Amino acid sequence: MADEIKGLDFERPIIELEERIERLKIPAPEDIIDHSGEIKALEEKLETVKNQIYGSLSTWQRVMLARHPKRPYTLDYIKMMVTDFVELHGDRAFADDRAMICGLGALDGAPIAVIGHQKGRNLHENLDRNFAMAHPEGYRKALRIMKLAEKFGLSIVTFVDTPGAYPGIAAEERGQAEAIARNLREMSDLRVPVVCVVIGEGGSGGALGIGIANRILMLENSYYSVISPEGCAAILFRDASKAAEAAAALKITAQDLHKIGVVDEIITEPLGVAHRDHKFTAEKIKECVVRHLRELQKLSPEKISRDRYEKFKKMGSFVDAPESLKRKEIKIRSKKS
Repeated sequence: MADEIKGLDFERPIIELEERIERLKIPAPEDIIDHSGEIKALEEKLETVKNQIYGSLSTWQRVMLARHPKRPYTLDYIKMMVTDFVELHGDRAFADDRAMICGLGALDGAPIAVIGHQKGRNLHENLDRNFAMAHPEGYRKALRIMKLAEKFGLSIVTFVDTPGAYPGIAAEERGQAEAIARNLREMSDLRVPVVCVVIGEGGSGGALGIGIANRILMLENSYYSVISPEGCAAILFRDASKAAEAAAALKITAQDLHKIGVVDEIITEPLGVAHRDHKFTAEKIKECVVRHLRELQKLSPEKISRDRYEKFKKMGSFVDAPESLKRKEIKIRSKKS
């Protein structure tokens, strides 16, 4: 695992300490020296270094962690959180999109519908899953399962983890924009509780297509944005290499979004990183999701729908300009006309 994550430069001090500790724990046969004291000292130093590094991450470092290839994906969380899961396939119109996982199962004993983007662990799997970039049939499949859940009174849990909806010609020909727009409209009026968890990347409309929820939760090192940092840098700075600068300007981290009320709760990761302890992360997500679902299930179907509407209505803020400034603006416009 150490070799696979050396690409994250800021994690190298942690990896080097872990490797030193591992070597001391498995000494050579001829080594008769007791290394327990040295191991303890290194383990204490490791904890300090972890807290220092993961306690002061930049926006771009969080983006890198959100994209980490060892980070748990939707199916990983389903296996650890949901019992009796049965995957459902197809949009009943064109095909089954493997970038979007949909199915039914039980969470803490209660039946639920589960929907989420799914990435692959290697090139073959990523090609099969289209790098978690869903086609229109993926969003139509998701909506089909949501409507099924509403019909039978099942709560819905969605896992967001995508760079964005697939922008290819075939997807556009089959109505990508319409499929996402329909999901936004239909999800806004669902009469059952919906909890969305951003577990990695939350890219643009591809994320929003399954993200209209009563409660939006984000893992500590995930991001949620109208555009990828690279895309933003290419448009604003005409230089994709300025992605780190664009990421900071976009305010896309869980911490930024929680401050402005877009996100309801930040789910803590183990010492900052989900890929280092899948089970701990899954337990934290399950605890938060179950708590929010129980609160929402106390509401009537009408109030659940209204609660979701009010949540999105409150997002964003503006400041009304003083009358003097308004009059000045009117005069400027009059002169121009």
